[in-house]
Amino acid sequence: MKLSEIKQHLSALKTIAFQLPDSSLVPNHFHVTEVGKITKNFIDCGGTVRNEEVVNFQLWNANDYDHRLHPEKLIHIIELSEKVLNIPDLEIEVEYQGSTIGKYGLDFDGTNFLLTTKQTDCLAKDNCGIPTEKPRVKLSDLQKQTACEPNSGCC
Repeated sequence: MKLSEIKQHLSALKTIAFQLPDSSLVPNHFHVTEVGKITKNFIDCGGTVRNEEVVNFQLWNANDYDHRLHPEKLIHIIELSEKVLNIPDLEIEVEYQGSTIGKYGLDFDGTNFLLTTKQTDCLAKDNCGIPTEKPRVKLSDLQKQTACEPNSGCC
C-alpha cells in the first residue's frame, strides 16, 4: 500500500485498527512512533547494485491504555512527514514489536489495516544458478542413466 492509499482509507474511518497475520489486533492504544523514509542501497548476490526506498511506520504500544490515535491525527502526521522529509508516494512498510521487531507489508480489508508477511528472496536467481522452475524429467530417461552428472537436473 502506498501513502496516498492509506490517507484515502484513513479519511473514511472513525477508528484505526491494525491486524497481525495471525488475525489478532495490535492493541488499540498503539502509537505511531515513527513515519520516515528508509533508503536501502545494496549489492545483491549477483553483483547488481540496487536502491530501494519505502516509507516506514513504527507501531508501538505501552501502558498508556487511554491513548487512541484517531485517523485525522495519523493523516496529519503522514502529511507533515511527506512535507518535512520530502517523501514521495512510496510503498509502506510497518515495524511492530513481537518477540523481535517484525517488518510487514500493509493492506486494507475495508475495516482493518492488515499487516502482511514479508519474505526474503534472492534477487539474482539468474546469476546464482537457482532455477525459477523445477526442471521436468521423464522417469524413463532417469532409468537409462547410471549416475547423475553435474547440471543434469537429476539430483
